[in-house]
Amino acid sequence: MDFPEELKYSKEHIWVRVEGNRGVIGITDYAQQELGTITVIELPSVGDELEQDDSFGSVEARKTVADLYAPLSGSVAEVNGELRDAPEIVNDDPYDSGWLVVVDIADHEELNLLMSAELYEDYVAESR
Repeated sequence: MDFPEELKYSKEHIWVRVEGNRGVIGITDYAQQELGTITVIELPSVGDELEQDDSFGSVEARKTVADLYAPLSGSVAEVNGELRDAPEIVNDDPYDSGWLVVVDIADHEELNLLMSAELYEDYVAESR
């Protein structure tokens, strides 16, 4: 399992890569492995407002559906449109081409509530 050091992580298995005033958001390698083959991803639209810890979409795998919870608040600036036709990209490359949305970060202080890679790795180990 991969835990890139430069990312922040939520307890809901969502990662954030901060790029200036924007946050790129996706699901973790652990989450995609637990879900299995992803068949459908529902995401918000550009311009939608996300509130930290609120549901902003869902991921459907062969046997389950999981809600996606925003790791931080902000306005959706970009949506990964490739996932509509090829949601399995998240299984193949969750940290790069499998990103979900980019948000304009509303409150950088919310990032302090997220885990480092080391803390997230410990969190995953405890939940097994």
